[in-house]
Amino acid sequence: MPAAQLTYVIGHKNPDADSICSALAYAAFKQMSGHPGYVAARCGNTNARIDAILARFSTPLPVYLSDVAPRVRDVMADQIHSVGETATCAEALELIDRHDLRLVPVLAADRKLLGTVTGAQLAHFFMPQVTAPKLMRRVHTSLDSVARTLRARTLHLADAGRVEDLFVRIGAMDLSSFWRLSEAEGIPAAQSIIVVGDRRDIQLKSVELGVRALVISGNLSVDDAVAAAARSRGVSLLISPYDTATTAWLIRTAGRLAPLIDRKFTSVNVDTRLSDIRRKFAQQNSSHAMMVVGDDGTLLGLLTKADVLKPVPTRLVLVDHNELTQAVPGADEVTITEIIDHHRIGAIATPQPILFLNEPVGSTSTIVADLFRRHGLMPTADLAGLMMAGIVSDTLLLQSPTSTAKDADVLAWLAPIAGVEPRQLAELIFSSGSVILANPPAKVVRSDFKVYDEEGVHFAVSQVEELGFDNFWSHAPALSAALAQLRTDEKLAFAGLLVTDINTQNSLLLVQGDSDLIRRISYAHVEQDEIFDLPGVVSRKKQLIPYLSSLLKEMSADGLSPARGKSSAPFRS
Repeated sequence: MPAAQLTYVIGHKNPDADSICSALAYAAFKQMSGHPGYVAARCGNTNARIDAILARFSTPLPVYLSDVAPRVRDVMADQIHSVGETATCAEALELIDRHDLRLVPVLAADRKLLGTVTGAQLAHFFMPQVTAPKLMRRVHTSLDSVARTLRARTLHLADAGRVEDLFVRIGAMDLSSFWRLSEAEGIPAAQSIIVVGDRRDIQLKSVELGVRALVISGNLSVDDAVAAAARSRGVSLLISPYDTATTAWLIRTAGRLAPLIDRKFTSVNVDTRLSDIRRKFAQQNSSHAMMVVGDDGTLLGLLTKADVLKPVPTRLVLVDHNELTQAVPGADEVTITEIIDHHRIGAIATPQPILFLNEPVGSTSTIVADLFRRHGLMPTADLAGLMMAGIVSDTLLLQSPTSTAKDADVLAWLAPIAGVEPRQLAELIFSSGSVILANPPAKVVRSDFKVYDEEGVHFAVSQVEELGFDNFWSHAPALSAALAQLRTDEKLAFAGLLVTDINTQNSLLLVQGDSDLIRRISYAHVEQDEIFDLPGVVSRKKQLIPYLSSLLKEMSADGLSPARGKSSAPFRS
């Protein structure tokens, strides 16, 4: 399947188990439904629990996408019509006419880009120069180029490859008048190309004077005597299939392209963002196109203004989120075809209608599994196990307040297909390793990291699940410092880390942010002002975010807004 036809099914940044499992399952669902080209993807690193789930169900990691912003390579023309540096004007004109081109790249023998030539440049070059008629006759070329351009029959060619200045004359006058005008212009016979029809007198006189070439037009035959004389005098003799006027004009087009090459071209890299290219085109109104070149200078493609308006081939299905702040970078610049989610609906706009499936259940994997069931499709045992893992992980084995009867029903349907009991799977997932012990603090505070905008306030909350809080307390100072740095790096009003104890179904909240906001948190402080005890709180989506939103509304009503960049007091052990 060509890359242009792929649709990536992808979860949110810093993915959790449900994000990964639902992406894998929905891509498989689409394939089984007769829609090829759907590929599971991720836009962040995994963790020990995700790795344990994928290992248990023999499933490789989804494709990693760090950024889906459209690039030059997505829309450029890579089938390029070009000419070599020794090409003639005729060869460039033929390409322009045959393929309706405005510009032709000129390449060296090793395909390195030398420059470009446009139809406008060629038209200007061949425009009649009434003040310098001699220049209108001049052509810088070789006789083999003339023969090739005319598609001529060659009776004799002398030193055919030599490139030189030649001057074209038409032998249409009386013999005496013709040579009187030639001598007046000071054109040596050795640089003259005489185009003539069946005027035998001019043919013989041209040979006698030793012109560089004699071109017989109209595909006319030549007397043996004329041909023999031309060969003995070293005069090249060609038979053109065209009439005299056309032959003379075509000889001029046999001139070498080199003097016309514009060597001041605009080049871009294949990985340049299209958004940057649009700005460049806006700044360079006269540019016909940009040359796409590799690091070694070779031509890879050509990009025109029309190309940057093409629809980008990248297509996305968003699972387990519907807000662009949580999506893979560049998602707002490509086509989003579907959204499958179980969170609140955020601010997202699409240029055309899409399938948006949003249900108030505890896991996106529940929605995907129900699609299998409703469409009469039987998932494989491993697929069923993946969807079970997504449900168990996101609902804390149906203990989270986000859990619904549908989650329980779907989980019960999947278990015999996967051949695993939900509680056994929960033990595998939640005992697969401590996120806090397995990762540096900077990575811990970005685990399952989600950004929100409420009341004009930009903030983020991460969440990790642990078996008890011992690991948290032993790393609290470092986690606090990492959270403060995260807040600064992401330019957040405040940042929180929700640490949930799977055994007790309680959580601790570590917060770095504006002191006015922290003072409004009504949960009990634990040892330090920035750590709070949240008994019975396990759901960020259904419990913590609504609570934080209410605090922000209170502050807004009081005319306050959390300040960015002003940290609360650092944690002290």
